[in-house]
Amino acid sequence: MKCVGKIKQALSKLDGIESLDIDTQQAHITGQIDLNEVINTIENLGYQAGYQHDLPLSGLSCGKCVSKLETIFSNEPAISQFEVSKTRAKVTGALTETALIALIKSAGYQVPAEASAVETVLPDAAAPKQAAQKPAGPDAPPTSDNSHYFLLSGMTCASCVSSVEKAIQGVAAVTAVSVNLAERTALVQGDINPDSVIQAVSDAGYGAELSEDEATRRERQQAQNTATYKQHLLNAGLALALGVPLMAWGVFGGSMMIESATSQWAWGIIGVLTLALLIYCGGHFFRDAWKAFLHHRASMDTLVALGTGAAWFYSMFVVLKPDWFPVQARHVYFEASAMILGLITLGHALEAKARGRTSRALEKLIDLQPQTAILVDQQGEREVPLADVQPGMVLRLRPGAKVPVDGLIEQGESYLDESMLTGEPVPAHKQPGDKLHAGTINQSGSLLFKAVQVGNQTLLARIIGLVRQAQSSKPELAKMADTISAIFVPAVMIIAIVTATLWYYFGPDPVSIYMLITATTVLIIACPCALGLATPMSVTVGLGRAAEYGILIRHADAMQLAANIDTVVLDKTGTLTEGKPVLTHSHYYGDHTEHTVLTLAASLEQGAEHPLAKAIVSAAEEKGLSLQSARDFNAQAGYGVSGEVNGQRVLLGNRALMEKENIDISDHQNDAHSLADAGATAIFIAVDGELVALLGISDPLRSDSKAAVGRLQAKGIEVIMLTGDTERTAKAIARQAGIDRVIAGVLPDGKSKQVAKLQHSGKHVAMVGDGINDAPALAKAEIGIAMGSGSDVAIESAQLTLVRHSLHGVADALELSSATLRNMKQNLFGAFVYNTLGIPLAAGILFPFTGSLLSPVIAGAAMALSSITVVSNANRLRLFRPGSHNNTQLKKEV
Repeated sequence: MKCVGKIKQALSKLDGIESLDIDTQQAHITGQIDLNEVINTIENLGYQAGYQHDLPLSGLSCGKCVSKLETIFSNEPAISQFEVSKTRAKVTGALTETALIALIKSAGYQVPAEASAVETVLPDAAAPKQAAQKPAGPDAPPTSDNSHYFLLSGMTCASCVSSVEKAIQGVAAVTAVSVNLAERTALVQGDINPDSVIQAVSDAGYGAELSEDEATRRERQQAQNTATYKQHLLNAGLALALGVPLMAWGVFGGSMMIESATSQWAWGIIGVLTLALLIYCGGHFFRDAWKAFLHHRASMDTLVALGTGAAWFYSMFVVLKPDWFPVQARHVYFEASAMILGLITLGHALEAKARGRTSRALEKLIDLQPQTAILVDQQGEREVPLADVQPGMVLRLRPGAKVPVDGLIEQGESYLDESMLTGEPVPAHKQPGDKLHAGTINQSGSLLFKAVQVGNQTLLARIIGLVRQAQSSKPELAKMADTISAIFVPAVMIIAIVTATLWYYFGPDPVSIYMLITATTVLIIACPCALGLATPMSVTVGLGRAAEYGILIRHADAMQLAANIDTVVLDKTGTLTEGKPVLTHSHYYGDHTEHTVLTLAASLEQGAEHPLAKAIVSAAEEKGLSLQSARDFNAQAGYGVSGEVNGQRVLLGNRALMEKENIDISDHQNDAHSLADAGATAIFIAVDGELVALLGISDPLRSDSKAAVGRLQAKGIEVIMLTGDTERTAKAIARQAGIDRVIAGVLPDGKSKQVAKLQHSGKHVAMVGDGINDAPALAKAEIGIAMGSGSDVAIESAQLTLVRHSLHGVADALELSSATLRNMKQNLFGAFVYNTLGIPLAAGILFPFTGSLLSPVIAGAAMALSSITVVSNANRLRLFRPGSHNNTQLKKEV
């Protein structure tokens, strides 16, 4: 409420205001006023203000339109926040409704006549002003409340991903969609009718069901995955039970030719058994292939159905009409159909089992939250369902129990294990006034705490939501793979036809045999399963592993960008340092005493939120000084503050403020230099135009900052400190941290410019800050990393948020990103090499040199093995441990 009071005090001095009513979200003002003057007054205090508009839109037909309008809004300085869909724009900023509508129309879009905007000043006193976020674009994961998860069925390969995404994008009001093949899920954004999405997916030949609740979704996914695994295992067993004996018969000298009526009858019976096998165990391939055909597309099922079906039909023709074929062409391939079906299905079973391990990190987080809580009220203590807990309730936390909701301790002390949220193994000491987070484990004492955030608002729930959204997003590598996969299956079918044609015209006799073998082998070996699984598997495992270490990544693209970072820019206060400055030095001039100066300074600063201000107020409180009220308080960003205390005009700030106000400080330069050399920030205090004191405020370096900086430098990353402090002070802190390059004396609005200069020099920059004051620079950098707190502002203002307030988290994030990108590239390389080499081999490129062809059965085994290899390689990331956890190697899974 101090923030509200400051704003009210400042606005009450403006001319023309008749009445003023302010809360933490809105200011209702009547009178003859200049609204721009109101906005500027509020923003000069360090808070956000502006009009809030909610406008319907027309003319936006696709995600690109949304992205275009977002780009225009992000480039408009008068707009601070925005949210755009195909049908609506919610905008906050200094633009009036008329100006905003004109801006929208300049982009080629319309605002229907029924539009009504709310023009309300929003001081947002809960948080200082932050820059607008980077527009996410149509491919970004949804971050609004209009996000919906769907469980999908019937998808088998990467080409299915493209088909489902196109089907959902055609639904009205959908602004973004991302389909995850690894998890068989779709994340859809927009004011949609879920039934319309389900119907669109069904019309495309697949299945979908809405799944909004995280626990229910996980339960359904597990059940679906288990059922799929068991069914595939059964089908593989039946197919191999027939295929293995048939293949053994041929390998060990048994005749696979139709040579007599007896062999004709025998192979006819085997043909019928193989048909039954294809119908029961492989029926889904043929059904899904038929659906794909009806929807004018081709998928993995198409390739498998054509390959196994061609082998069976050819063999049955040989059985029924052997006289139609030359003697040497009367060979049957029932064992190929059975073995191909068995091996591919076995591969799918093993893949399903491996896929079930990819989300274990997320499952661990979900399992952290208990289902009940112990409520303490007038009736005593009793256990209640978690859903019944409301903010403000008092709860009991017993030793060994998990914290059910976020809250504040009111009574008791204990140590809590927060490792699953923060990655920090050392238990945290908690006492009255400290925060508790859902999912952490109480180790010893009994605590009473008040519930603050419950349900989906807890830090744990927000982390789970962010990880789930990020896992559904796609890095650029995945988009490239999807593009290739969309045309891959039709291309393979063309290659198979061309192969058969070449063998027909240029192959030796019997051409029918060579045509069948090569065409079938090409169809079977070229399945794009591995290509489609290559990136989503790595992303799913990598993001889950990052969450275990308290690293929240908003989008998979951030991991790809983070892996290429060569420069890390660190804010000083609260990032390199503890963020809890204390008064350590003082010089008083003339007849001014510590008592009078500290009283004046603390009285002026008592309503300020800056850490340096808190240090001065804390010092005064420790000495028991009585503070007075201040008038005409004015905060000047990058300079300091001014106001009137007890009839005296007080200035408190840096050297630039003194020079700006023509205060003579020349006789005290040596004192300021000595403070800077000691690593303290020099605070000048002037009263009625005369310098009366120089205070030194130190913010101690974090105990692990130097080691973390060393880790970054050991990776070849340049580390730069960026601060508003004087160069002397900044260099003193930098020396302690082992940082060579310092950019000092930078005003808050100049930090993003410094990041831009580094980028223009060819650097790939990660900016690390607190997610609030550094928001413009965080948004400007390739990667913005918000330190600590886990607050909404921190999570929303950067691509990466570190729940654990340690610079080791920055090094961990970059190492994990590099490992995940490396894993993605390994998978994609393997998938591309497999198909690049496999298709020519299947087509018979080595026949002129070896006189032999690749068997369709071997092709089926290779295809199954490629998917298993990709999934298994991705799962190796589950064992990755960053350098701060005593292992920088990616262990091999056994």
